[in-house]
Amino acid sequence: MKSKIEQAVRTIDSGLSITGIEPVSGGSISTAYRARTSEGDFFVKWHEEAPQDFFRQEAAGLDFIRGTAGLYVPKVYTWSKKYIVMEFVSGEKSRQAEERLGSGIAELHSQTGSFYGLEEDNFIGELPQVNGWEEDWLLFFREKRLKPQLDLARSMGRLTLQRERNAYDIMSRLSEWVPSKGAPVKVHGDLWGGNWIGGPGGLPCVMDPAVFYGDREFDIAFTYLFGGFSEAFYSSYESVYPLSKEFEDRRPLYQLYYLLVHLNIFGETYGASVDQVLQRYARVNK
Repeated sequence: MKSKIEQAVRTIDSGLSITGIEPVSGGSISTAYRARTSEGDFFVKWHEEAPQDFFRQEAAGLDFIRGTAGLYVPKVYTWSKKYIVMEFVSGEKSRQAEERLGSGIAELHSQTGSFYGLEEDNFIGELPQVNGWEEDWLLFFREKRLKPQLDLARSMGRLTLQRERNAYDIMSRLSEWVPSKGAPVKVHGDLWGGNWIGGPGGLPCVMDPAVFYGDREFDIAFTYLFGGFSEAFYSSYESVYPLSKEFEDRRPLYQLYYLLVHLNIFGETYGASVDQVLQRYARVNK
């Protein structure tokens, strides 16, 4: 593997003197390495069986966020089907960085588009994430987020009959909680605690996005699912862009997308969490 990483780094500059290759922990999909060179350090992610366009879409997602005030986005040097080579960023999380993350995500959510979605499909984790364009957020959320994951769960034998009944009851009644109209804004799309670190100058560095134009509450809902964000993040976010009172009513519905993703990737470990959300909203249990 060392020779493969060296070869990937040398696609940037064939004359680079590579002084060390070290594995970096934390990735669950790709293996990650720090390449030390005469011109500085590089971060290399390698995935031998990566889906087509996997790393191209990662680079595009970072570019989608790049330029947002208050957020640091690592530079991408090159990518191919099996790897991506980026700037190596090493920093500690701090309260100040988390406050900046809150205001930075609010700034990201202040960047609007004309429609919901994205021109191309991309990925959530290693799973395909369906995009395209829609004028209606409720329709996009139902048809491009929930339905593909439910279809995948069924094909994998992970959608029990009761789950399916509950899910499709909720899908038919989404308008009770989810708005059709609003401002389509840039969202990170995979905003959990493992996808940011401290960056240069005390800025938060964000990574591994699953971007599109969506409802900003979709991002914030996911931050609550697995924890890892303190009150400093939420206070800072709301000082720039306050959330609506109705957010709490639909937060678990937005989290359902991510729970279905985890059910499809990791299996029944997440089944009870999926069922809990479905049972909260479905009429068939009442």
